[in-house]
Amino acid sequence: MEYCTIALLNYLCVMTEKILIFDFGSQYTQLIARRIRELNVYSEIIPYNKTPKIDDSVKGIILSGSPFSVTADNALHIALQNFIGKKPVLGICYGAQYLADYYGGRVAPSSKREYGKAHLAGISGSDILMSEVDADSQVWMSHGDSILELPEEFELLAKTADIPVAAFRSKPDAFAQPVYGIQFHPEVTHSLQGPILLRNFVLNISKCKGDWTPAHFVASTVADLKSKIGTEKVLMGLSGGVDSTVGAMLLHKAIGKNLYCFFIDNGLLRKDEFESVLKSYEGMGLNVKGVQAGELFLNNLKEIKDPEKKRKIIGKTFIDVFVEEANKLEGIEWLGQGTIYPDVIESVSVHGPSVTIKSHHNVGGLPEHLPLKIVEPLRMLFKDEVRRVGTEMGIPAEIVGRHPFPGPGLAIRILGDITPEKVALLQEADAIYINMLKKYDLYNKVWQAGAVLLPVQSVGVMGDERTYELTVALRCVNSVDGMTAEWSRLPHDFLAEVSGAIINQIKGINRVVYDISTKPPATIEWE
Repeated sequence: MEYCTIALLNYLCVMTEKILIFDFGSQYTQLIARRIRELNVYSEIIPYNKTPKIDDSVKGIILSGSPFSVTADNALHIALQNFIGKKPVLGICYGAQYLADYYGGRVAPSSKREYGKAHLAGISGSDILMSEVDADSQVWMSHGDSILELPEEFELLAKTADIPVAAFRSKPDAFAQPVYGIQFHPEVTHSLQGPILLRNFVLNISKCKGDWTPAHFVASTVADLKSKIGTEKVLMGLSGGVDSTVGAMLLHKAIGKNLYCFFIDNGLLRKDEFESVLKSYEGMGLNVKGVQAGELFLNNLKEIKDPEKKRKIIGKTFIDVFVEEANKLEGIEWLGQGTIYPDVIESVSVHGPSVTIKSHHNVGGLPEHLPLKIVEPLRMLFKDEVRRVGTEMGIPAEIVGRHPFPGPGLAIRILGDITPEKVALLQEADAIYINMLKKYDLYNKVWQAGAVLLPVQSVGVMGDERTYELTVALRCVNSVDGMTAEWSRLPHDFLAEVSGAIINQIKGINRVVYDISTKPPATIEWE
């Protein structure tokens, strides 16, 4: 899968004005994209070594930070001549250093490495980029090199107590379009007025209108899907989650009865989920066939403990069931998928294939089995953007607000081997947990929650009897898009009540613990 190249996906945003972000590998690049989208402007991340078409839809260009040094032999290089002078440019951290070095300035390792909070000084308030930014504004630094001298074509906008160049711009007559560089990261929350600076660059310097709204996305995407697919038929597997449901509704609006959907029960869904999801889809007018295949999945997973093997078996079994059902249909030309932006970003890094943390649960193996073209209406959206699009289309709140749920289902929340008995135990514990979150009005205040069944037995006492039963871990996190996550500070009284309900109502579980790990270093799911 190629990394975020809209050149292959022009049907999504052909005429949408956008800011291009060239990614040099910074951990904050996705945050830049998010901050710009918060201004209702479409932003797209491009690997530094790709050469996209710089057409009229591109209003401005940002060069991201990087873990590399511009002075090192392995420095990452970009063809600046393709866009300098043609579009406004903003270099952030490495991007700023690269601009300074490229045009003959002096960049060298810092005598004092700045990492963390700093305060700007000597701000040129007359420049548009720094307009409304306070003279001593707090910013976030993270760099090992500093710009010691600016090239002749540039002038200083701000410094800090520790570095001589914190922000600069091109002189008025240097280029046809302005070029800016900032050493700090305006996209992180620790840069308190970073949103103002980004707004100045995107709206005032790059002249974006800020009209990329959910309604705009729905209208333009539906029109593009109609044009691309026409009267051809699309097949799509649904999970009951927000991504596949919103993707399906966009396709439904575009092609109506020519969309065929499957909802496969893999035996690893939440309690009563198969029936409730199908009922929801009926009310939305989607053409969905429910396929019960739980026995097949559980048989294939028998005695399998390794999490990667679980994922691969589930993926293969899903493909087998999907292909079997698909072969009963005629004239299918397209495969719809609910892929979203974090899926794309995590699949490949700017330097090539990224380290595999876990096998992706999407149906990536299907094209090899079915000669179908792929359509991914949500490929360039973050999770919260998908929710807003779903709300715009009138999708029920219980689906739009549904917590993310892993494709392999409870299989990766049952550590060790999987049995029907363990699935039943976890379904009951999970149902108690989720229902109590809803009862106490906590469900919509957190991003994702679920129970995990551990392969750990411990001693307990119930009544006058000694027990030796299993342990459940409760997981609850807050996040925006799943790229990072913080554990949720649920009330202690609430956790105590959930723990008591699970232990008292479910024979086979006698201990409940709460996971307080963040992502990173932990992942949200345990497997």
